[in-house]
Amino acid sequence: MRLGLLGLVAGLILALTGAAQAREKLVFATDWRAQAEHGGFYQAVAAGLYAKRGLDVTLRQGGVGMDPQQLLAAGAIDAAMGSSGFFTLNLVEAKAPVVTVAAIFQKDPWILMTHPRDDVNGLADMKGKPIHIGDPSVNTIWRWLKSRYGFQDSQIRKYTFNIAPFLVNKDAIQQGYVTSEPFTAEKQGVKPEVYLLADNGYLSYAATIMVRRELVETKPEVVQAFVEASIEGWYQYLHGDPSAANALIKRDNPEMDDATLDYARRKMVEYGIVDSGDAAEGGIGAMTEARWDAFTKEMQSLGIYPADLDWRAGVDFRFVNKGHGRELKP
Repeated sequence: MRLGLLGLVAGLILALTGAAQAREKLVFATDWRAQAEHGGFYQAVAAGLYAKRGLDVTLRQGGVGMDPQQLLAAGAIDAAMGSSGFFTLNLVEAKAPVVTVAAIFQKDPWILMTHPRDDVNGLADMKGKPIHIGDPSVNTIWRWLKSRYGFQDSQIRKYTFNIAPFLVNKDAIQQGYVTSEPFTAEKQGVKPEVYLLADNGYLSYAATIMVRRELVETKPEVVQAFVEASIEGWYQYLHGDPSAANALIKRDNPEMDDATLDYARRKMVEYGIVDSGDAAEGGIGAMTEARWDAFTKEMQSLGIYPADLDWRAGVDFRFVNKGHGRELKP
């Protein structure tokens, strides 16, 4: 009898071990060090949402010197978070074997912010005024601002991702993320006016899920499982208890603190960064052909991409637009 019981226990252990080993391994690289803007992915890990679908997901945080576009194109990772629609178009232009399968952020978080001032009530009022812009933004959002609002290169002041010059100069205008720089300013006693580019016509999706084409073609069920678990993770993170995800974020990035995480999460909800636009009907992660087409054509008109670039070569809609997870929203 005892031997039979031991055999049963051993069999259960082997079965559980085999199930764990059978999980599909997948490495997903984020676009920067762990933060609230990655919260839904960390929630999916913390809540076992990936594991429930037979996935063994490793989140690899980004940082200085790490380029998820290059890693994906080289096949060094399975999937990555694209910071904006430019990532997708860059990879299409490079003919890289990568496909964008979801857009977690309906609104790109890019902002321009000012001190409270009477002469600026919108982006158009910033024409002719000095603006602190980072080098990576000169050929992306700055080109769009120039085209849409008539800004000139003579307005550019170099932004080194140090907010101190903004704090001491009440006439300063600078770029940032709605989830980040305003909070840094507030902690120093300055409550800035915030102008979200996405609320002023900027069409780029952000926080996209990009996957190796080989994985999409040979294991579409794995891609679907990853996308659905990620979607559920984002609903839970934004509308439920984020503490488990935040604990993992702080483990990966010890410099992160609860106040910063809470602020970023609240702003994502307040501005509808994740759960608005196409996501209202299609669910988190939703994308449309019309928007990809409009964004691409606008960037082509600015000379950023050639006229014959076809965004369809790098976007696959089959994994989203199904309303998955909407029941999780209160």
